[in-house]
Formats: sequence, structure tokens, C-alpha cells
Amino acid sequence: MKKILFLLTILVTMTFTSCNRCAKQESQVEPVDTVDVENVDVPNVEMNVEHIIATDRQEMFLNHGDNYRWFETDIKLNSFLDEENDGSIEEIVNIFQVAVGDGKTYDVKVYKFQHYADGTCDKDSTDGFWVEDEPLNEEKIVFTYKQAFDKLMQANFVKPHSHYVTLRKQVGVVEANPQYIFGNTREVVFVDAVNGNVSSDNPAFEGVRGFKMPLGEWP
Repeated sequence: MKKILFLLTILVTMTFTSCNRCAKQESQVEPVDTVDVENVDVPNVEMNVEHIIATDRQEMFLNHGDNYRWFETDIKLNSFLDEENDGSIEEIVNIFQVAVGDGKTYDVKVYKFQHYADGTCDKDSTDGFWVEDEPLNEEKIVFTYKQAFDKLMQANFVKPHSHYVTLRKQVGVVEANPQYIFGNTREVVFVDAVNGNVSSDNPAFEGVRGFKMPLGEWP
């Protein structure tokens, strides 16, 4: 899949080293008892893809105005797609790019927001370009992640042995809608984010024989 020109190899993995925590800090209260934190389980919370995208986009707008580009949303599921799977999510990563300059020269940064099922979030940025995706800012995303997941499960396709889903609009030989891409380099199924069509062929390369693998580095 990825496509970033220098210093961005770490951005396409779901195990990126954390930098700045963006989880809300809890209000300080007076302790009433002693708790052995090592023996306390932190419950997972349901992760709403659309809500997380909206809040990350809002933060980008507040910090950068209309100058940001939303390029991709990557999702890691709790279970493999070809096993018992209810669509629950372990991690969500949103990828943005911002170009800042004086009209003559520009600095380009890629921003990453990585959300976890315990409600925490890591943020980081690095210099470089995000390529091979078209911006999603103005795209009409009709189908939610959950609706796309249900479409995949109902379709008569072999489910990929993978934990991963990517929402992106890939640069290709033909103009195509944004796609939810389920799978990896060996197995992949596309669910159109606008009309819900399910396909094992990459719509951005329709008619190009044998091309359908968009997730270059994912296992």
C-alpha cells in the first residue's frame, strides 16, 4: 500500500511508537481506597469509525483550517475476517497531510492519529508526502464502516485471512469511488463506500488484468 517518500515507513504499521496522548485526562479526585492497578482490567469501548474520523478532522481543521487533506483511515479488527467476527475494532488510524508555506516554498507534514479500544489515542507527525491516495475531504462516503462490513459478510466471496480494513480512494487508471478495502497482499475484497458494490477486483484499475492488491506492506 504505502507510499510515503522518506521517513514514513513507520506510519503504515499499526504498531507505531506513541508520542502525544490525546485521550482526555480524568478530573482529579481525592482517593477513597487503595487499588492494585496491576490487577485491574481496562474494559474496551466500542469504537465508532465515523465519530473518530469526524473528531480527528475537526482537530485538523481547528489547527490548519482548510489546508489539511484527509487521505486514509486504517482499521485493525479484533478477529480475522475469515473466522468468527462481529466487526469489533482494536485500532483505528487516520492519516492527514498539511502543506504550509509562504507561496514560494512549502513544508509538508503527514499527521497520524492512532486510536485504541481502551479510549486512548496517540498522535504524531513527520515530514514527507503521502502519495497514491486522493483526498477524501470532499468525497461522499455513503456507507459506514459497519454497513460495509455487513456487505462483505453477506457477499458470496471468500473472506480474506486478515485483521485489516482501509478506507481510501486510490489513484488509478480510472476514476473510482472511495473503497473499504478488506484484506492484505494475498487476499482482498473491495466494498464501494458510495454504492455498496462488492468486488474482488480493484475498481481503480478496472480492466487492467491481474491488478487487485492495494495493500503493499500489510501482512
